[in-house]
Amino acid sequence: MNMPESLGGGGLSNLDRILCEEQFGHTSDILIRRAFGNVYEPLLHCQGEQITRWLKPAVAGERTCAIAITEPGAGSDAAGIKTRAEKTATGWVLNGAKHFISDAEWSDFFLVSARTGEKEISMFMVDKGLPGFTVGKDQKMMGLRGTPHMELFFDNVPLENAALLGEQGQGFKLAMGALNVVRLAQVGARAVGKASHVCERMVQWANDRKQFNTRIGDFQMIQQMLADSVIEINAARWMVYHSAWMLDQGLDAREHIAMVKVHAAETLGRVVDRAVQVFGGMGFCKELPIERYYRIYRIFDGTSEIHRGVIAKSVMKKGAALFELHR
Repeated sequence: MNMPESLGGGGLSNLDRILCEEQFGHTSDILIRRAFGNVYEPLLHCQGEQITRWLKPAVAGERTCAIAITEPGAGSDAAGIKTRAEKTATGWVLNGAKHFISDAEWSDFFLVSARTGEKEISMFMVDKGLPGFTVGKDQKMMGLRGTPHMELFFDNVPLENAALLGEQGQGFKLAMGALNVVRLAQVGARAVGKASHVCERMVQWANDRKQFNTRIGDFQMIQQMLADSVIEINAARWMVYHSAWMLDQGLDAREHIAMVKVHAAETLGRVVDRAVQVFGGMGFCKELPIERYYRIYRIFDGTSEIHRGVIAKSVMKKGAALFELHR
């Protein structure tokens, strides 16, 4: 849905996609991933034979892809990767390792960031099954049970010249662009959707559950939890919408997306925490899904601490300009 109609995609704007992603948040992440797949924005830099070999089959759902940036020694520090691609007479040779790679078990090819110079990172499309390319173990997570998070190992993997995505040295920019969209759509918007879903269940429970011959929604402590949840969810929702609109206008939304990642993810955490209190013993019982929402969203795609650092640096650099209205 995020790809142009000319390529067989849905042609949706960023704001259109966000509205969909928020609704997806009301259901299971695994259903979303399997139904809609992952077609990452860097693929739009495909040229020539790359379009028919990787881009169009991915959009059509004929080939699945995953993005491979994170390494054992480079998580939040995406620029600190050690995986390296050396130029050869016929293409490139790839060496290194990645981990926490979502959907790696069933992906046909990968968008792999690799160092091509001392201060240069490029991105490559690497087909599964190439000599020297092995997929390691599934690194089990506290949540996100429906998606495998695998290790990848590259031992002198031969790559054609056509495997280079975009220009040499453009890889870090491509990776950060992809992550920004993921943070806004798959974290920000879905967190709002999940928080809304949890809050709806909380309201229903507060109306139906009775203690001391009174529905618990009449207790002021419960009312405060509901009110605070609704306020935070709506604030997060409009932050998400505004950032998506900025992207559609061609504006730089990096700082705003960092704010979305922190606020939406932490809002979900606070709403779920309140829901556990409202549901009482049933809140942490596996019979209901409330406890499942406890496990996700604040760590992956950039920790809250990292994003707060990004925001603070922007505030220090831009000052009041950061708060300019965008009309």
